[in-house]
Amino acid sequence: MSQPSRLRPLKLEELLRRNVWDVDEERHIEILRQDGLPQKALQLLCPMGCYSMAGDKLLMSYEGCVECGTCRVLSTPQQIRWEFPKSGRGIQYRYT
Repeated sequence: MSQPSRLRPLKLEELLRRNVWDVDEERHIEILRQDGLPQKALQLLCPMGCYSMAGDKLLMSYEGCVECGTCRVLSTPQQIRWEFPKSGRGIQYRYT
């Protein structure tokens, strides 16, 4: 009799590689105002590392976004415009 296969837990990076992104040319997240924006928190807490600094200016790279809403929680609507991508665009999660 064969032994049951042992399943190993997958790492987060392995799970994320299974997903597919259909990136829209139109941004679904945009920085509107830099003043008062929690730059360090956005850089540290975005799970995909979409926020980075260029000098003293915060940049957002929406292409790898997993649409978790962390930046929406950390900022105000006057600082960051956050919407879901157009229907059918953005991340498509693969759970298998």
